[in-house]
Amino acid sequence: MGFAADPITDAMTAAYAPYRVALFRTNSKAQIASEEAIAQASQAWQALISTYAKAPPPPYDRDPHLGKALADVTAVYEKAANEIRAQKLAEAHETLENARDLMAEIRRRNNVIVYSDHMNAYHAEMEHLLSDGPKWVGQAQGFLLLMEKLGSMEFLAARLRSEAPTAVTSDPAFASALKTVEQSLSALREAILAQDANRVREAISKVKGPYSQLFLKFG
Repeated sequence: MGFAADPITDAMTAAYAPYRVALFRTNSKAQIASEEAIAQASQAWQALISTYAKAPPPPYDRDPHLGKALADVTAVYEKAANEIRAQKLAEAHETLENARDLMAEIRRRNNVIVYSDHMNAYHAEMEHLLSDGPKWVGQAQGFLLLMEKLGSMEFLAARLRSEAPTAVTSDPAFASALKTVEQSLSALREAILAQDANRVREAISKVKGPYSQLFLKFG
């Protein structure tokens, strides 16, 4: 979401929509839907390559690594498609995560920022919380570590609101989806302040779902 001023970024943003679906479907262990989603994502990406790889418009025309980067995303899709066909959906989901980073790096290298970059920043901090948060609960300074991580996530959630382009904010579903994300963080804050280990663990477990729904439609 959030279209830029150059055609290749617009095409990349459009191709990102079926990619998000492929991520979501593999994560939800939906075999047929995953097969359909990866086919659509691959098709959209190949259309981008066919149109722009040989003669990319500015600012990408100055990027000597663009061709390889586009091919790297293709390789990710091909590997994920093979894993999906082998019914290894968890592995395919992890493989597909790499495409998110590759696309972000293409934009970063060319000084292009889109709304997906803000979504990715929140996702990165969320993944740290999900992996490290439950371990911190039982540590002496665990609640302080959790509050520190929560602070960065709250800042990034605020960016999700302030940086949302009109194409996103004009959708009635956006406000409620983002509010659900914010509420998941508020619940975690309340649990940390109460120093209730069980509530904290439960609140951490409920952070990913709201983000996934927001990402699927607007990421």
